[in-house]
Parts: sequence; structure tokens; C-alpha cells
Amino acid sequence: MLDYRDEGLAIFQSALYQTTSTVVWTRELVLVTDPCWLPGEVQEIRSFVDSVRGDRPCYLLFTHGDFDHILGWKAFPEARTIGSRGLHHHPEKEKQLLLIREFDAAHYVDRGYPVDFPVLDHVMEEDGQKLVLGETVLTFYLAPGHTEDGLFTVVEPLGLLLAGDYLSDFERPFVSHSASAYEETLEKALALLNRHAIRHLVPGHGRHTADRTEMRRRLTLAQDYLARLKRAVLEGDEGEMERMKGEHAYPSAFTEECHRENIRIIRAELGLEEK
Repeated sequence: MLDYRDEGLAIFQSALYQTTSTVVWTRELVLVTDPCWLPGEVQEIRSFVDSVRGDRPCYLLFTHGDFDHILGWKAFPEARTIGSRGLHHHPEKEKQLLLIREFDAAHYVDRGYPVDFPVLDHVMEEDGQKLVLGETVLTFYLAPGHTEDGLFTVVEPLGLLLAGDYLSDFERPFVSHSASAYEETLEKALALLNRHAIRHLVPGHGRHTADRTEMRRRLTLAQDYLARLKRAVLEGDEGEMERMKGEHAYPSAFTEECHRENIRIIRAELGLEEK
């Protein structure tokens, strides 16, 4: 599961959905992002944190409130939690918990720790809000679009961008909140790449990258996908919409449903009736 390790940075990737969990350790803290998925994987992350932590405080960051990103919370009961205002006021907390319980029941999974929706110690209300601990600076930016409660986090001095469910190397955008907000968030990501001299990008699903050309490729890929899908919806081009369905990696009933949801949300935002 450990996919990458360098001084002060370790990236874990689950066997499920290529979901990433990131651990950062500095002189001042240990930061754990979205510990997931399976109990053994969460325990591997927990053990790694214990091995590098020493007497430093532990912080647990949630990029957003989808069930696959919050299910490891209670494996770190001592950690101080960080998330967006949208996560703090999440309107469907019980739905996300039900998804965890249904997954665990369907696969006979025992977690060994309680399942609950995160309660936040640090709520990020606006772009540019910071958490400063000595030389370690966490800067937060609201990132709605995929979900309403998304959060970008820049960790300095590492030059690390924790992007949540954006800028994957293989996923096309999954819009479950707002296509227009998703486009604005991509513009924000472009600004962050320049403002913070990002050296490492970690998406919520897929491979991390230290290649700035690759970072921009991913950004352009997502922007192009949304622009083409919006144009197809506006023009009523059913053939193009059907063809674009095939651009999603690992085609399945899940990706088809996500594609339909993308179209539904775009139609609603354009003021078009569902067909």
C-alpha cells in the first residue's frame, strides 16, 4: 500500500479505487489525510504514523465528506481534525455513514474502531485561511464542484498540494455538486500551482506527481472534458454525450451513473429540461 516515501512525505494507495492517503511529518506535527480504505490498510497507515510521530501532535485532514474519505477517522482518536465549513455543515452525514456500513456489511468487514462522521476541531471558512505551527504552514482553499465541501490544502515548506477528488491522472471529473463551481475550482488550482510553487500534487484517486507539466496536463484534461460535455448538452448532441461516456476509466455501472449525473447537473445549470 505504501506507494511513495521521501523525507517528511509518505503516500499510501488503497487497492480500492486507487484512493490515496497522505502522511506528512515535520518538526512541528504529523498530518494524516483521508486514511482509507480497508481495515488492514488503515492499520498500515496508523502504524506508520506511530513510527514517525514521536511526541508531535497529530492532525487529521479530510479533503471532503464522501464516505470513502472519512471512514478512517476513529482509527486516530487522538488527532485534531481539519475540514471545510461544508464538511462541518454536511447535509447528509447519516447517508455517508450508511454507505460505510453497507459496504462493510456487504463485504463482511470488521473495522475494529467505531464508524462516525468527523467532528472538526479546525473549520476552514474561506480561501487563504492558514494553520501555522512553527515553520509548517497549511493554507486552505475551498474547492466545491465535485462536492460542495471540497478543500484544497497546500503544505509548506514541502510545496505539497493535497487536491482531494480533483486532478487525477485517470479520472474524468465526477460532478455531484456543481459543474460551474467545478470549473471555478480548476481555475483556482491553476492559480495555486503558480502562487505556491507546488512541487508535489496528490489527488484523491490515482498517482501523485512531481512533474509540473503533468500537473498542467491533468488540469487541462479536466477543463477540456467539462467544456466539451457542456457544449454537447447545450447542443443536444446525444451522440457526443454517449461517446464521452467511454472516456471514463474502468467503465462500469458506477462510471455510467456518474456520467449521467454530470449531464443532469449541467442541464439543470443551463436551464434545460431533463430528457
